[in-house]
This record gives sequence, C-alpha cells and structure tokens, in this order.
Amino acid sequence: MAVCCDLEADINGEETFLLDKKIICSFSGRLSKLFGKSTGANRNKVIFNDFPGGAENFELISRFCYNKGEIDINPSNISLLYSAAEFMEMSKSVSGNCNLLEKTKKCIEELGYWTWPDLLVALKHCQEMQQVATSSGILEKCLDSIVGRLAITGEASPCASTSSPDSSGLRLSCDTRSTESLKNSFSRANWWFEDLSVLSPNLVEMLVKSMVSRKYNQVIISRFLLYYQKSKFFTASSDEKRQVLEIVIDGLYTLDPSCISCKSLFGVLRVVLNLNISKSSRNKLECMIGSQMDQATLDNLLIPSPYGTSCLYDVNLVLRFLKAFLREGGWRLSPTRMKKVASLMDLYIAEVAPDPFLRFLKFLALVVALPDSARDCWDELYHAIDVYLEVHAGLSEEEKLKICCALNYEKLSSDACVHLSQNAKFPSKSSVEALFSQQLKLKNLLQGTKNSKSDMDSPCKLNETRAKAKKGEGSEQIVLYSGRLDISGDNENLRAHLQGMQWRVIELEKLCKKMQAQMAKLMKSKTPTTHSTARSLPRLCS
Repeated sequence: MAVCCDLEADINGEETFLLDKKIICSFSGRLSKLFGKSTGANRNKVIFNDFPGGAENFELISRFCYNKGEIDINPSNISLLYSAAEFMEMSKSVSGNCNLLEKTKKCIEELGYWTWPDLLVALKHCQEMQQVATSSGILEKCLDSIVGRLAITGEASPCASTSSPDSSGLRLSCDTRSTESLKNSFSRANWWFEDLSVLSPNLVEMLVKSMVSRKYNQVIISRFLLYYQKSKFFTASSDEKRQVLEIVIDGLYTLDPSCISCKSLFGVLRVVLNLNISKSSRNKLECMIGSQMDQATLDNLLIPSPYGTSCLYDVNLVLRFLKAFLREGGWRLSPTRMKKVASLMDLYIAEVAPDPFLRFLKFLALVVALPDSARDCWDELYHAIDVYLEVHAGLSEEEKLKICCALNYEKLSSDACVHLSQNAKFPSKSSVEALFSQQLKLKNLLQGTKNSKSDMDSPCKLNETRAKAKKGEGSEQIVLYSGRLDISGDNENLRAHLQGMQWRVIELEKLCKKMQAQMAKLMKSKTPTTHSTARSLPRLCS
C-alpha cells in the first residue's frame, strides 16, 4: 500500500519530517483537532518549537503510529515517550486501547519492580531531560524508587524483582552479572555511592531531600555528600565546583549535626576558601562548624588570612565560629563543652598573639569572646596577653588597660600574680588589681584556717597537736599583713609591696596544707572507744 506524504512537520527547527496525515492524526488528538477530517491533496505543514525530546523523540512516536501502536518502551526512552504522548494528546479517546499515553503510564506504575541498573538508566535519561521528566512526574517517582530500594534492609540484592506479577506491557530483565556484583557489595553501606555520584547537583539535592523525608540513615547521607564532592572535583570547572559545594553544604545543613564530624566540615571549609560560593552556603558551613567548636583542634583554626589582608590568620572567621557556638549550642552548652572551647581558644590566642599585624580590637575580641565561667584558670590567657603587649609595645595606656580589664585576677595563680607584679609591660593599675585579688585570697585562706582549727573533734586533739608542735612536728611561724594598703608610693615600691604579700600568701598556703595533713593523720589513727570511756570523755578533757 502506498504511503501518502501530505504532512510536513518541522520539529524545533532541528529536522523536517514528511508524514501520512491520516496515520498520524489517528493517534494524535492534537493534530486531529488541528486538521479535522481534512484529507485534501494539498500538503499541510506544522511547526513545533517546543516538542519534548526534539526530533529524535518525534521520530520515536512516528514509528509508534506507523507500527500500529507497537513500540519498545524501555528505561532509556520512557520519560521522553510519556512527555511526547502528553504533548501530542495520544490518549484513549483518540485511538482506543492502542494509545501511547496509557502504555507509558502503565510502565511507570510498574517502576517499583525495575532492577537497580534499569533505575539508574532511567534516572540518567531523566537527568538529560530534567525539565520534561520533572513535569511528567517520572523523575520524582524514579528517585522515590531509588531511595525506597536503599532503605530496604536485609534485601538479597538491590534488584528486587524483574517485573510485576501481572505486567503485560514493559518487561525488564535483571542482568545476572550486575546482580551478583551488587549482591557481593550490598553489605557495605556505601555500595551505591559510585552509582549515584554521576548525578547532577540538582538531582543530588532532590535525592537528599527524599532520603531525609524517608528517615534514611543520616550518617550515610553525610558520607555520600562528602564522597560526591570529592568525586566531582576531579573534572569539574570552577563554576561546577562552586555549584557542587553549595549543594553539598546545603544538604549537610539539613542533617542532624551529630551525623557530621568536625574534621569533615573543616575539610569542606579548606576547599571553600578557594571558591566564591554564595554567602548563604558559607554562613551555613560556619554555623555547622561553630556548633561543634569543642571538637576542633588548634590546627583546624589556624586558617590563613584572606588574600589582601596583612594578618597571618583569619581571626574574623574564628570569631564567627565562636559566635555560632554560643548561639547554635543553646541548651547543649554544658560546662564541659565550654571549658574545652576555652582551652582551645587559649591555645589559639597564644598562637596569634605574636602577630605584629593583629589589631588591638581583634585581639580584645578574642579575649572577651567567651564568658568568664568558661575558664577555671586564666594563667594561659595572661601569658598570651603578655606576649601581645611585648610585640605591640606601641599600644596606648588606655588600650593596654582595656585588654587587662578583661583578665579575671581572682582566677590567676599566685605565680602568675607574682609575675604580673614584676611585669613592666602591664599598667600599674593592673598590679593594684592583682594585689587586691590576692588580699581577698589571703582573707579567705585565713578564714579557712580558722574553720579548720574549729573543726577539731575535741580539746584533746588540740592538746595533742600542741604537743607535736613542741616536738617540732609541723611547727611554722608566719607574719601576716593586716594593715591598710598604701598605694601612694611609686610603682617600684608598689611592686615590692605586692611581692611581699605574694610571699605571705604562698607561705600561708603551705601552712594550711600541713595542718590539713596533720588532721587527716589524726583522724586515721583514731580508735573506737567503749561506752564508759565515751561518757567520761568530757570530764577528762575539762
């Protein structure tokens, strides 16, 4: 039978097809409505500027029409055929049961029975035609099937089945060799990483969202994202790297912070420093790192300063980490975590203090960034300030005082206070502050000594202690300063005065320790008494 060529179809300007108008219109509701029942000898022309899949896909549906509704529907063409069928209105109302739209819909419904390799093929073609696949819903269903397959535990292999029980349309087989390979690797949690690392950043974003909604293991999700970032960087351009990093960071940000190691986040940060990613993604990464600041190391924080700045290290970045730690930590900021961060910051401040280009305000911001309660001892911070003042000798007295006012003198050890009293780099007012704090310590120690003496069980113990003291056991003599402090003299006299006070405090501490040791020894040697002895004890002691 001769074939008529009375229809010319221009597809997206790519290619022109000569077709039998009667055959094509018998399957396409769109063309049927356009030409009606016209069968004139004149050739008609139709131009499509937005045909899904272009000329290659139009050729597929033309074959479907010329082959009386028969065509091979497979994972590589199902999304294109479905979109074209919708575009050309190839529905049941036009050609009855022999219509392309119903055939492709039925195959999509059986997508859950596809093998793992077939799902990957379909996903790859959805990626190439993402707009078409998204509008048709095939992409979403394919991703859901992928995630559902991954979420199943105890499955013999990712290839669950080859077809549905009553499938009369698409029959997809599972390759034996690929199945065995997947069976051998299925026990590993990351067996699928390489398969899905070929996806575009947009599809990975959709994949992660689907995984999170399905409550997939977030530790494995974070590992996949980090694997994806590394695998993509081998051949990606700068723009592609930036896009990948933004997707990875945004994906990690949606996960529970405990599922991502601090070390991994700093690894991402090192890469980010060389790329101009969006401010939103950068803020998210800094927040994630800040919330785990107590797990960081000094090496992690020693990040070189951005190009064009004179400082050695990026102090502003560390300050943002600390801000995020205090903000994001919330109720999780236990004293233990705070003290870890304080110890880390003492090391960091000591490391950056010798930098001659570190501005006074930045150094002060580091010193006061954490609350006072985060540190039990301020000695390390004092030594860092000492180094900074030595390197920055040109600071004004006002600037020095602002830094020194951040010190908690009550939490300085006696040795540190002695060192401060001799330290000409510190303002004289700091020496006075240290002296006042040591006087307060002295009063507390005196009070503690009185309490210790009054805590003896009875006057008998006091007599026993005095007897030992006469024999030379633990006898000490100390002169305590109880006069009013005179600060009207010059700085040298003041420092000498403070040194004398420090000596007295140290000697008193030694005396208290010896008295406590004696009391402990007496308590240990105490023997039980009988009832009659206990009753006569007050009379004997009187």
